[in-house]
Amino acid sequence: MLNIALFGAPGAGKGTQSAYLIEKYGLSYISTGEILRKELKSESKLGLEAKSIIESGGLVSDEIIVQIIEKFILEHKNSKGFLFDGFPRTYIQAYILEGLLIKLHSSLFALLNINISDEEATKRLLLRGKDSGRADDNIEVIQHRLKAYHEKTVPVLDFYKEKGNLVDIDGMGSISEIQERISKSLEASLSKQWMNIVLYGAPGSGRTTYGKKLANDFNLEYISTGDILQHEIKISGEYSQEIQKYMTNGSHVPDEIVVRLLEKRIAEKPKAKGFIFKGFPRTLIQAYILDGLLRKHHTSISTVINFDVPSLELIGRLEERGKTKNAMPYDKSIESIVLRLREHEKKTTQVLEYYKKQDRVIDIDGTQDKTSTYKNLSQIIDQELKKNRD
Repeated sequence: MLNIALFGAPGAGKGTQSAYLIEKYGLSYISTGEILRKELKSESKLGLEAKSIIESGGLVSDEIIVQIIEKFILEHKNSKGFLFDGFPRTYIQAYILEGLLIKLHSSLFALLNINISDEEATKRLLLRGKDSGRADDNIEVIQHRLKAYHEKTVPVLDFYKEKGNLVDIDGMGSISEIQERISKSLEASLSKQWMNIVLYGAPGSGRTTYGKKLANDFNLEYISTGDILQHEIKISGEYSQEIQKYMTNGSHVPDEIVVRLLEKRIAEKPKAKGFIFKGFPRTLIQAYILDGLLRKHHTSISTVINFDVPSLELIGRLEERGKTKNAMPYDKSIESIVLRLREHEKKTTQVLEYYKKQDRVIDIDGTQDKTSTYKNLSQIIDQELKKNRD
């Protein structure tokens, strides 16, 4: 989902560029003033609450505004994204928008700031005043509006600059020149957007085989928690002794260690186009952790591929694997295989439900031959990559 906030001083041309962005990227337009007027007109519960405040001479609170925005987003949940005009206007509203989008399992992709000088803004608004006859386009009012704009919005711009998703656009020149700059800036940022995939499925479902091939063919980084733990032991890393202790006792390595190693692995791949995660998250807590970890990098889970393989088929596969050099400790007997599959189902069902609620899960029949399964997987990734860019 492509969520953009559009900023610019009065006269910067936000209205013109909003129309361009909405058409080009298929976005839904959110103007706080516009959707507030709609709620007032419909006399909804929120509209009536806002009306009583306005009639008493007060200002509509952020609490009401954010509820109206959330209502609009939920009513347009099939949108490709949203263009925010007029929100956030303040530093506090920037935090409010962050919280709202996190709640809706989304984020702000970029804040586009159309830059023009105060002199240019004044010139444009005075000219507009002559053409339209707008009484508020006079020098005194213009100067007041520009002063208020700078006082309120500079902290907001700093907020997103610190987050790394502030995009400054030179607002001088023709409309088409400015549109070209916006398009180039967004496309450059979109090309850096990660494609993150979680491979979900029971032991024996083929996650390792298909995950490594997908990573190679689509230029993504494959991350297996089992692999990174073994690597840490092999290189006698900082956590190697602790990892060995837990493995020797047959215990799961604590999340704190696993997450540190995940962070390290991601940091080692600054030019990555995305990641394929196998073996993480295993629990609902780990799903929350992965969301937070990816959000630090201004990205999120793109899709979860669930390999659907019947239990009897899995038992047969694991029993055969137990006869090879790739055997896992639990592959040695039917009893231990069944226990492992039960443990997997018990711990990971919540994870799958978590992602299903976000409409991120794609089921794939894992009983087909390898060629057919991989063909289906490739088509899914192709579609998701396209969706990531649309």
